[in-house]
Amino acid sequence: MEYPLEDIGYAEAAFNRFYDIGVTDSGGVTRLGYSKEEEKMHAAFSELGRGLGMEVYTDAVGNTFVSNGGVSSGYYLIGSHLDSVVDGGRYDGVAGILAGLLALRWAKRDGLALSLRVAAFRCEESSSFGFSTLGSSLVAKGGVGAEVWALRDKDKRALGEVFAERGYNPKPDRISGVREYLEVHIEQGRVLEEYKQKIGIVTTIAGPRRFNLYIQGRAEHSGATPMVMRNDALCAAAELILEIEKIGMAESVRNSVATVGVIENQPNALNVIPGEVKLQVDTRGIEIASLDEMEQRIKQAGKTVCGRRGATFLKEKIGETKPVAMDHKMQDKLARAAHSLGISHRRMISGAGHDAMQMAEVCDAALLFIPCRDGVSHSKKEFAHMESVCDGARVIYKYLQEECGQDDTH
Repeated sequence: MEYPLEDIGYAEAAFNRFYDIGVTDSGGVTRLGYSKEEEKMHAAFSELGRGLGMEVYTDAVGNTFVSNGGVSSGYYLIGSHLDSVVDGGRYDGVAGILAGLLALRWAKRDGLALSLRVAAFRCEESSSFGFSTLGSSLVAKGGVGAEVWALRDKDKRALGEVFAERGYNPKPDRISGVREYLEVHIEQGRVLEEYKQKIGIVTTIAGPRRFNLYIQGRAEHSGATPMVMRNDALCAAAELILEIEKIGMAESVRNSVATVGVIENQPNALNVIPGEVKLQVDTRGIEIASLDEMEQRIKQAGKTVCGRRGATFLKEKIGETKPVAMDHKMQDKLARAAHSLGISHRRMISGAGHDAMQMAEVCDAALLFIPCRDGVSHSKKEFAHMESVCDGARVIYKYLQEECGQDDTH
């Protein structure tokens, strides 16, 4: 649908308030969780909220909220994040915040009779401390495991030290009063673009399982050791990587994926046969049975390949999060809202994690995707049209109007 110039203009002006924060020499942005750059992003968000005449407050872990006040019996929360990966893009997270601000703006204009807040959660990306959706996890659960506070950022600062310096509470009260949670995010894939649809209504957020795989061979002189006498750890790793790809392909029928994203080769010298390799594997899926199947098959493939090549194999699980289903009734209502607006949509899964998966522990939650060009994300080439941001905002706003029984006359 077409939007008034004032809506597009507001979205672009708000986007530009964030544009230069954390800019890198390559043209991307680095706005790591709990960094000075993320602080500046939250300050800009607060200014935008005050510019709309809204209340602004910060919770015990640094999450920022913009609120229209409203009734005390409960409020609707639209959320996302303002941090980025290293040298990342400008739309990941920010698009959702813009959508929330647009909804607040329309609600004020129309006198919408419900309490609405927009949240910017801290440290959604794992790039800073190696722990994702930190801000939403803390307030959804009332804390995280003790081991998290020892995690360090690129400047070697422990997360616990950062919290102590800023006076944040590592064991905050759980967030309360939220009736429903809604989030808009760029898709970070090409499905919507491929099918020429404007909105994705997420059914399930995939759960990741991550592993370190260790392959121990024998480091020897690359010139003096005959080919038939070698125990090359890197060759074993190469075979295993391709086996993991096959495992992911086999489970793709259940919407699962498997990726080897990190290779550490030792001693990594030109004239030495690789003696030890560490692989880091990221598996994701929406079915526990599929995740179990991939884990078992990866373990067996590692043993088989290494056994054949005279190497040893060890698997270490380094993280696991269960898949999270979004609320079915909210999905149906959002689909009806999109249909009534003439905005094309499809139901789809999310392979990436989002704050919505944490908020689902607190209340009913929904997640909407908007297209991003060529599916590119976590890159300076990341791009989404402001019309797409408005589409996401408009579907949510229509949903909210129907929740409070107010007709859409605009």
